[in-house]
Amino acid sequence: MTPLPSVRTPDHPTARRITWPFLPADLRLEIGRRCGSPVVSAQACDVGFTPGFASVLTCEDGSRHFVKAASTKAQRGSSVSYRAEIDVLRRLHPSLPVPSLEWFIDDDWVVLSTTYVDGTLPRLPWSAADLTACLDALEHAAVLLTPVPVKATRVSAEFAAWPGYWEAVPHRGDLDHHAEASALAARFGEACAGETLVHTDIRADNLLVDTAGQAWIIDWTWPVEGADWLDTVTLLALARGDTDGSFDADALLAERRLTRGVPADDVDTWLALLAGYFLKSALDPVPVSAPHLRRYQQQVGDVLWDWLAARRGWS
Repeated sequence: MTPLPSVRTPDHPTARRITWPFLPADLRLEIGRRCGSPVVSAQACDVGFTPGFASVLTCEDGSRHFVKAASTKAQRGSSVSYRAEIDVLRRLHPSLPVPSLEWFIDDDWVVLSTTYVDGTLPRLPWSAADLTACLDALEHAAVLLTPVPVKATRVSAEFAAWPGYWEAVPHRGDLDHHAEASALAARFGEACAGETLVHTDIRADNLLVDTAGQAWIIDWTWPVEGADWLDTVTLLALARGDTDGSFDADALLAERRLTRGVPADDVDTWLALLAGYFLKSALDPVPVSAPHLRRYQQQVGDVLWDWLAARRGWS
């Protein structure tokens, strides 16, 4: 049996981020004031693919805060995404498994602080326990995110160009059903429609599992309005590509509350849409601030394709 392609998050830093000493002195003082106590240490978050500041700050009074910051000039892309996340977090229900927004700054620098979660990223390869916790969090969140609590672009509009990405994906021995995949992806507007706020960037480094075993969903930068099952399928696809053997993704797809009633063709449509996006994006130029991004996108694309091909009988 051919082993599945792996989508494991690299165990080395993936982001080239600005660190605490390099923030402007007046901004560091203001962050300490907003946190309620001077900052005494900063533990950088070195996963992800953006250059913005992201660290757990420990203050003199012992409190901890997760803080992101980006210059509107030097890190414009990150500042735009942080501003978008602030807009989402301000409107989310407090009972969601999402760290709440504590405060923010929107000036020459965009800064946000969220409540500190005493936890870690899910351990890879995925275990049944961590995956169950994360799937439970997605199901809990879907209830409180339906109907959408914030203004969000519909999935059909946000990803309108994605079916066409299959035209740019090169043919290879294990990837020779482009026409079928493109046709599947083209029906996503109807298949993936819904009234739920969908995260759309669910992956191991956008989830935390705390010391009590509860999962938390972080980095709400790119949400859309769509079907409540989309994030669950994405997570199952990625976990299937890096499992410790303690669970069966296909069985979970048939069992979990959000996915068990979804038509198989609709699931495959979402997989085809994502696979085309990731396989095409892997061919784009490598950004200086994220040297590992394209390799990761290739891995994700391969994993999504592998599950889609298996489900369609193409492999």
